[in-house]
Amino acid sequence: MQPILAGSSGQALSDMEIARRIAAGDRDELRCLMRRYNQRLYRTARSILRDDAEAEDCVQESYLSAFQAMASFRGNATLSTWLVRIVVNEAIGRARKRSRRAELITLDGAREHYPESDEADMTEAATEQPKHAVLRAETRRLIEAGIDQLPDAFRTVFVLRAVEEMTVEETAASLGIPAATVRSRYFRAKGLLREALAREMDVSIETAFAFAGDRCDRIVAGVLARLDELPAPGSGPALKPL
Repeated sequence: MQPILAGSSGQALSDMEIARRIAAGDRDELRCLMRRYNQRLYRTARSILRDDAEAEDCVQESYLSAFQAMASFRGNATLSTWLVRIVVNEAIGRARKRSRRAELITLDGAREHYPESDEADMTEAATEQPKHAVLRAETRRLIEAGIDQLPDAFRTVFVLRAVEEMTVEETAASLGIPAATVRSRYFRAKGLLREALAREMDVSIETAFAFAGDRCDRIVAGVLARLDELPAPGSGPALKPL
C-alpha cells in the first residue's frame, strides 16, 4: 500500500497521483514536493559531498532529473526513496569527478576502503535564552563536524537513519545496499561518532574555566590597584597565624 501524502490542492494524494500530476506539468504540485523533501535530499547530498554549495546544486540537478523521469515512476518504492536514490547517484557522480579515489564513495558494498586514519579522524526553541542558543549551536557544530569525519559510506547511512529517521528498509532501498549492511554501518558510525565527540570533550575539559588572558589580567590589576588603599606594611594589626 502506497503512503498517502497531502497534495498542493489540500487533497490526500498517493505517490502515484503526485507523480502523475507533476509529469503532466503541475508546477504547484512540484513546488509542494520540493518543499516536502528539500531538507532530506539536501542532507543526503551533503553527507556524500561534504560541501554546502555543491550539495545544494546537486539537489537542484536531481530535481530536474526526477522531473524528466517522473512519467516513468511506477511506485515500486515510495516517491521519497526514489528521490533519495536519484540524489545519491548524482552526488556520487560528482564526488567521483572530484576525486579518483572512487572506492571511498562506493555505497553498494562491492568494494570498500576505510583507512584507519578515516576512523581516527573521525528546531531550537524560539523562547530559549541566548546562552542556551549558543550552547546548542556549539553542540550542533561539534556533531556536524563529527559526522563530516565519518567514512563516506558510514556517513550517508548515519544521516539517513539518525538525522532523517528513515527506517532500515528505506535506507537500504535508497542506497541500494542490503538491510544488514545498513545496520552494521549505522552501528559502526554511531561508535565512531561517540569516539570523536569523546576526544573533543577531553580537549574541552582540559581547557575548562581557563584562567589565562583577560580574567588573569583583571585580577592582577585589581590587586595592585587596591594595594594603594592598604596601610603600609607593619602599621596595621598583625595577621593571626593560620
